[in-house]
Amino acid sequence: MLPLGNMSDADQAAFSLELGDDLVEMRDWVHEFAASVIRPAAAEWDEREETPWPVLEEAAKVGLYSLDFYAQQYLEGSGLGIPVAFEELFWGDAGIGLSLAGSSLAAVAVVANGTPEQIGEWCPQMFGGPGEVKLGAFCSSEPEAGSDVGAIRTRATYDAAAGEWVLNGVKTWATNGGIASVHVVVASVDPALGSRGQASFIVPPGTPGLSMGQKFRKHGIRASHTAEVVLSDVRVPGRCVVGGRERLEERLARVREGGRGGEQAAMKTFEASRPGVAAMAVGVARAAAEFATEYARTRVQFGRPIGQNQAVAFTLADMHASVDAARLLTWRAAWMARHGKPFASAEGSMSKLVAGETAVRVTDQAIQILGGNGYTRDYPVERWHRDAKIFTIFEGTSEIQRMIIGRAVTGLDVR
Repeated sequence: MLPLGNMSDADQAAFSLELGDDLVEMRDWVHEFAASVIRPAAAEWDEREETPWPVLEEAAKVGLYSLDFYAQQYLEGSGLGIPVAFEELFWGDAGIGLSLAGSSLAAVAVVANGTPEQIGEWCPQMFGGPGEVKLGAFCSSEPEAGSDVGAIRTRATYDAAAGEWVLNGVKTWATNGGIASVHVVVASVDPALGSRGQASFIVPPGTPGLSMGQKFRKHGIRASHTAEVVLSDVRVPGRCVVGGRERLEERLARVREGGRGGEQAAMKTFEASRPGVAAMAVGVARAAAEFATEYARTRVQFGRPIGQNQAVAFTLADMHASVDAARLLTWRAAWMARHGKPFASAEGSMSKLVAGETAVRVTDQAIQILGGNGYTRDYPVERWHRDAKIFTIFEGTSEIQRMIIGRAVTGLDVR
């Protein structure tokens, strides 16, 4: 290996962890919105357990809640646009952050698998605009099918005479479920094929038969709406199967003949979203680490700041190191995804696993540093701790991520 002194300028510039000027400008802009608009509203909307429509409206006015913004970051050349934006939003507040980011998961489901016509028609309707803010919802989980996506029972049948798909079933844990303008629903077309017989369907605004079931009262991320979605003879045009009916029929025919069907739609959506979800967790963990650090500098006990005690300082050191490590894993996965690098060692799952576990641990440590104050709602670390737990559960539990990673690194059918 050449010593650094013998490397050319071109060689030294080939690798960099510095964000480009455009990303820095975007990051600072989103951070300012998070600091000035999201954080001051966070406690109120957590207590109300309602969608923060006024915050969504403010975000829409400045262009932060818009298809254009998310498209720009999704297509950003380094792959870091979405992770950088999500870290700042969730540094502000996870519940409000998920209200702002929730529609993007439904959009990703269409962008990753849909036709150009579907992307152009339906994605704008998931966001709306100032004065007419709208939402999108991605509906995959069911009462009996959470981590086990292959157990989905929601059925889609094709009515050839009407040229329509008919959807029946119940979805659960759907962000924006029942209040979204556009729902993207994962359903089984051929139950005998398991997950390989599934497809995603776009349910347009106002479609009869779709209704909201139970709205969940949650431990954390309470400003984000989570509910059941009930589908009772929901009829959607034939063109509303994501990717098109012709492509679906070709895929099903290959599977029935013993061939490969390609990636299952829901799994492809989750894979594409994992670095973004990891960045959300990094944002929450970073908020807690920063707050606990400032508290340790100013909180005086026994005649000196508590940060001078090794027990506290060492804990803070671990917290900051863990946050940075989680961010680096997240950036690596996002960069790989953007540049078409295969997740040979399940790098996407690694980022989600480490970031989620880090958020839970770091927010717990922040409460410990604040002591009794940290356990009260007068300080935000209590809310951040409640919010953090979801990152070890949704978009694939920590156990599922470990199974995916285990399979990748061993080459064995880990169950």
